[in-house]
Amino acid sequence: MRVLLVEDHDELATWVMQALRALHFTVERAADAASAESLLFSTHAGGTGAGSDYALVLLDLTLPDRDGLDLLARLRGRGCRVPVMILTARGEVGDRVKGLDLGADDYMAKPFDLAEFEARVKALLRRARQTEAPLVVCGGLGFDTVSRHFQVGGVPLALTPREHAVLEILMTPPGKTVSKDRIYASIFTLADETQPDVIEVYVHRLRRKLEGSGAAIVTLRGLGYVLEPSVG
Repeated sequence: MRVLLVEDHDELATWVMQALRALHFTVERAADAASAESLLFSTHAGGTGAGSDYALVLLDLTLPDRDGLDLLARLRGRGCRVPVMILTARGEVGDRVKGLDLGADDYMAKPFDLAEFEARVKALLRRARQTEAPLVVCGGLGFDTVSRHFQVGGVPLALTPREHAVLEILMTPPGKTVSKDRIYASIFTLADETQPDVIEVYVHRLRRKLEGSGAAIVTLRGLGYVLEPSVG
């Protein structure tokens, strides 16, 4: 899952990004409203713009060039429903009410406890996906959309963070064709010095780990990859 962190404080941004990456999120950071707006309203990951590339936006309010609430209002005004959690030192009731009224899904005042932050991120994403079945299955491969853990026959599947990210994209839902470029844009940020062909490496590794699972990654030439139940 791809997360956008809009935060101008370098030390706090680093701390939050490390915590999110430990939870297998791909994190992109914007240090001001203008940069965030460019990312949110672009289609660099093959989406439709207006935040469609992100599963979650973490938004500071006191940004160097503009109030974060203005950015939130523009995002909602464009019809984007991406979950937004406000992370700010402005913890007054009036700010909380205004943020929630403008369409924020959660609001945390700084400083905050890391364990609580992680729990609230998980809860927010769980609410956003509440219409989905909690367990997605493809052959003998299962994916718990709440805990975001993979298992084969009840046994946890050992994956690196990048492998996990690629397989999650293919698994939600299985049977959906996903292009190499789309996978690449979903798990790498603009700052990463890699090329889309690196996805072939992760697909190769995943195919080996999925042997005997009853699920297989199939290449559709010119289109991308699809996860399907395997035969035999």
